[in-house]
Amino acid sequence: MNKQWVRGREKYLVWWKGCMAEEDTWENKENLKNVMEVVEEFERKYSREEEEEARRQEIEKDRKTFS
Repeated sequence: MNKQWVRGREKYLVWWKGCMAEEDTWENKENLKNVMEVVEEFERKYSREEEEEARRQEIEKDRKTFS
């Protein structure tokens, strides 16, 4: 899955089970009510990855500053 904002609305990239990658679709969050536990799990992982990336960037910035 992936996430993007389009015209102020959250959209999620849905990988359909048993389908090829070409058949993935971007869906509004409202269309995913029956799989909210999957969306919430993705959000938790997405948040952690964003935080880790921000920390990596900060460390790299510090390394360049003190080199």
